[in-house]
Amino acid sequence: MRLLFVLICVLTISNTEAQTSILNQADSLYRNGNYSKAIEAYKTHTNQDEVSAKIAKANVAIGNYDAALEYYKLGAAADPKNGLVLYEYAKLLSKTKNFEASIEVFNTLMNIDYRNPNYHYEMGLALERIGNSTALNRFWSAYDLDQTHQKAIFKIAKHFLIKRKHQISHRYIDEGLESYKNNIELTSLKAQNYYYQEDYENARTWFQKLINLGESSEFIHAKLSMIHAEFLDYELAIAQRKLVLKSNPYNADAMFLIGKYYNQLKDYKSAEKYIKQALVLQDVPLDYEYQILGTVLNRQDKHKEAIEALQKSVKENPENISSEFYIVSTKDKYYLDIETKIKLYEDFRDKYPNTVYSKFASQRIIALKEEKFLKAED
Repeated sequence: MRLLFVLICVLTISNTEAQTSILNQADSLYRNGNYSKAIEAYKTHTNQDEVSAKIAKANVAIGNYDAALEYYKLGAAADPKNGLVLYEYAKLLSKTKNFEASIEVFNTLMNIDYRNPNYHYEMGLALERIGNSTALNRFWSAYDLDQTHQKAIFKIAKHFLIKRKHQISHRYIDEGLESYKNNIELTSLKAQNYYYQEDYENARTWFQKLINLGESSEFIHAKLSMIHAEFLDYELAIAQRKLVLKSNPYNADAMFLIGKYYNQLKDYKSAEKYIKQALVLQDVPLDYEYQILGTVLNRQDKHKEAIEALQKSVKENPENISSEFYIVSTKDKYYLDIETKIKLYEDFRDKYPNTVYSKFASQRIIALKEEKFLKAED
């Protein structure tokens, strides 16, 4: 009997050591980024409740969110008071657009620890995504619990900017910048507040700070260009508008304004060039509705449908060169083969050699050929 007892103890210890070894091996695989192997190892552990959250985390790392949600759900059921597991589960639910379910889990978390500001903030994001006006209350709660919470401060300051309550917005922005002076989102709100207050001197300073922090967007450059023009600094205004064209070469408004600014500088040749280009781009026929539809579809990455809409535009008006060009540029996004893309642009350029779009086509051909060359070198 005693021998049997000893044997059972030895087997129990041996099994425990084996399971510990499996867990250590799986943890090591996870730490080293071998996530799929880690998942396989975790699944051999006898106590799946113990490793469900680990399997979920590894699935998140490889982008398998459905599996991750399944295992987080198991982990949460096995240990319903584990705040870390519930928090990761709630965030993933929100990330995968399961907002209602995410809000439920965040409510559970708040019952565990109401004073955790991130629970309130993340729940606010989920509420915001479903259009629930109480989202702002969650951001307020996050701020009340942590007055250095940059993301909560941003949401509150943005709310007051939208409401055009600029002084209140400034107050929260300044509070946030005290603890993080290079916060890009708050710096952007600061610039926008001054812009809408028509305090262009301060707006210029803060938009320029955004650029100094490495930011570059059509919005920033367009606003800074307008401000420079307010101060009659037309060369600076032109430089910023050209950066707008760099990101959006078909922006007729930017072309027209550059032409106007050149006119102010008495550079009439350049003014004529840009104003003519703007007029060409703005001269659209009645079939423009299909062209707009194509643009809207493209912005949703529905390129196949966009091509169909643009083809209808051309059918309505075979002389609509802009729609023909947009078909080519959409196929550029839709097709994978570089050679096919080059051929599309070459055919367009040869068909319409003396148009502004042929220049855009030529520029794109050069870029695609460079891309092809670099891939060949690899």
